[in-house]
Amino acid sequence: MSHSSAEHHIGSVAVDVALVAPPHGLFIPSSRGAAIDTMDDEEDLASPSPSTREIVAKEAAGLAELHRRFSVRDIAEKFEKGQAAAQAAVEKISDEVRIREAASLDQQVLLQKLREVLEALLGRVAGRNKDDVEEALTSVDALSSQLAQRESELAQEKLEVRKLAAIFKQASDDAKWMVEEARAAAQLEIESARAAARRIEEGLEEQERVYGAVSQQEFDDMRREVQEARRIKMLHESSKAMDMEHELEGLRQQLGQKALEVVALRKELEALRLPEEDKGKIFCLDGVESLGSCLEVVALDESISFSQCLFQWHRVSAEGNKTELISGATKAQYAPEPFDVGRYLKVDITVPSGQKLTASSQSVIDPAPGLGNYVESLVRKGGAEFQVVIILQNGMLVSKPSVHGFSIGRVRIKLRKGRSTKAKEPYSASMQLCGVRGGGLAAAQGLFWQAKKGVSFVLAFESSRERNAAIMLARRFSFDCNIMLAGPDDRAPLGT
Repeated sequence: MSHSSAEHHIGSVAVDVALVAPPHGLFIPSSRGAAIDTMDDEEDLASPSPSTREIVAKEAAGLAELHRRFSVRDIAEKFEKGQAAAQAAVEKISDEVRIREAASLDQQVLLQKLREVLEALLGRVAGRNKDDVEEALTSVDALSSQLAQRESELAQEKLEVRKLAAIFKQASDDAKWMVEEARAAAQLEIESARAAARRIEEGLEEQERVYGAVSQQEFDDMRREVQEARRIKMLHESSKAMDMEHELEGLRQQLGQKALEVVALRKELEALRLPEEDKGKIFCLDGVESLGSCLEVVALDESISFSQCLFQWHRVSAEGNKTELISGATKAQYAPEPFDVGRYLKVDITVPSGQKLTASSQSVIDPAPGLGNYVESLVRKGGAEFQVVIILQNGMLVSKPSVHGFSIGRVRIKLRKGRSTKAKEPYSASMQLCGVRGGGLAAAQGLFWQAKKGVSFVLAFESSRERNAAIMLARRFSFDCNIMLAGPDDRAPLGT
């Protein structure tokens, strides 16, 4: 047997041993899964339960099948066979190497003697015979060189055979350890399966005793109750509730788009009803006329520049007989706040020529859906804390805005970051709180709060809903303290 074929044979035997030996942590399927399924089937009243004898017979057959399929003894026998074959291959290779080594030594001795004879003969002959002897010496030297090379190769093969023997011994030791571990794991699994089978048998016997006393009518009633419970569970699955939420969100978006289209149609209709000489000079309001949005003045005449116009917003009662100036609302944009709900909004525009024009909302400002119920829930809790970012402090821009907690309680308002408190003031006549008046489209999320004279903040909320809820909640609690929270120069709400 050559060295390459022997190495291939040992490698194949090692692979066979690795395949036969079970890996570390071998999992032997037990009958526990079947036992649990059986218990589920017994609890399911939609089908009659099998007898205990059938269950036990099924478990016994399963254990026998597992024992037949995963017998550690069979694995050990296969491993021992593979080990014996590999050991025989290694011994055969070792014998062949020894035989070749002995033959090489004999050849070396013979060549040495032949060389001595030829050298002795070389001094006795002359002429053509001498040339033949010299040629024979040259051939002997060549054979000696080849023999030395073969001896070197033989030594290398001997070293490799020793390495293969060491590798095989290590693989054999590892395989033995794996077999022992697999035997222990299999024994544990078998014992666990037997214990599970005993528990199932006891449970089934108890269940048969219980169900034996149940009448057919009671059994049918219980089956109907189970079916009804399943139907109710299907109707209240979270996935269906989530689908309904997505549908509601889609309807809200569609409603918002329809509202924008209605406002645009109203503005177009108003523009068509105006005289021809006034059509190119008027302004209109763009945006949804509801709480949580932002209204913006739009010029129908593109030649008018807003940079040279002056703006002043007003809130008008629903009857149209009372008008209140909104102090500080002098921008082209304005975000309605809770005081504006149920009122019209009007803005006076002074163009560069000095002419004063007016733009008004088409309808009263609508409340935000669900905001009132949300605020009432916060009132029942006794207050709330909102996550805000300070934009301005005492009229100065904050260089590094960070998240703060804006807590609104029954008797005071507190602005803090962790354990550090920026401001904490009870409700008082000097306190002011309202929405940010102007400042771009982000004004719908901004709030102005004057804690006391000389201390004021402009806060940005996570959403317009949170901002409006904070305003309504603070005004609700301050009203309980006989304080009317409003913005700068604001009077009591119209209509009160």
